[in-house]
Amino acid sequence: MKILILLLTIAGISACQPAATSDDSQLVIASMQQSGDDYAQVLPETRIEFPQDHGPHPAFRQEWWYLTANLKDEQGEPLGLQWTQFRVSLTPEVPAEAQPDWQTQQLFLGHAAVTSADQHLAAERWQRQHPQLAFVTAAPLTVALNNWRWQSDGETLLPASLSVSTEEFGYQLRLEGTSQIWLQGEDGFSQKHHSEPIASHYYSQPFIRVSGQVRFGDEIKTVTGEAWLDREWSSQFLGESQDGWDWFALKLSEDERLMLYQLRGENPYLYANIMYRDGTRKPLDSADIQMTPTGFFEADDSRYPSEWTIKSERYQIDLKVSAINPDSRMPLTLPYWEGPVQFFGSHQGFGYLELTGY
Repeated sequence: MKILILLLTIAGISACQPAATSDDSQLVIASMQQSGDDYAQVLPETRIEFPQDHGPHPAFRQEWWYLTANLKDEQGEPLGLQWTQFRVSLTPEVPAEAQPDWQTQQLFLGHAAVTSADQHLAAERWQRQHPQLAFVTAAPLTVALNNWRWQSDGETLLPASLSVSTEEFGYQLRLEGTSQIWLQGEDGFSQKHHSEPIASHYYSQPFIRVSGQVRFGDEIKTVTGEAWLDREWSSQFLGESQDGWDWFALKLSEDERLMLYQLRGENPYLYANIMYRDGTRKPLDSADIQMTPTGFFEADDSRYPSEWTIKSERYQIDLKVSAINPDSRMPLTLPYWEGPVQFFGSHQGFGYLELTGY
């Protein structure tokens, strides 16, 4: 049941749109309760290839295209932004022929949010796959869900544009950067458990320049900054003994980024990787890093660790991390916490934090 809750937290099922049916949420729940053994499996010998792996992998149970951005407005005030599109397969069978509209077993779900020091606005969308409403293509990369859309200019990931519009907020962004991709884990095979065969295929682009406009209600802000894109696909993401995760994406300097996450449970699984602008990376020994929550945001029945220390004598890291807006709950169908952070100590800068399973 813990796996079901966490995967549905990712999926963010909400009230269905006209093209979906009233039974879709129950189909998703039923599919998540099943083992992922009947779906395609993540294998260490599989090699990630581009541009095709920018696109969808319908034989796997779930995947996502996930962007976070640390921006500043014209007054220099920090602003956080999140956009995620998920694909969930309701059955392991991939049809050999195209299915009629609305009969597909592929669901696309979207989450979006903007965060300032005193506001956090979030929205969700979901839609069955449809060539006009919800789809992903690899070359050029197009990730579309109604009026939310990532559109790459060509066969490489970048440059691209990103557009999201809701009643409360929206953004129109231009994304620039190299086509360099950083593979996580071992050549993109990212283990998620010490002993069980649970893993994902995982790559990142943590050096993306951003410019554009963000709308808060009727107020439009011109913004600049940097973003980080993550891509993962798998058929099972957590073990029965794992409760959720704490994920950090931190800008240590202009030329280096730190990814650090732990999957909580009886025996926490920790992963850390420093990525450099020149395309190199340095996986860190997880035994030499400590993540400790030092402050919490509490409201209603929720309690999220919004302040942390991250330390490693071996790698000369000693950070005090705090949320820019401690109330960065994603108040969606199934809630989690996601928001921009700042940090001081051995390094100083900004980043993003995601907390699930609390």
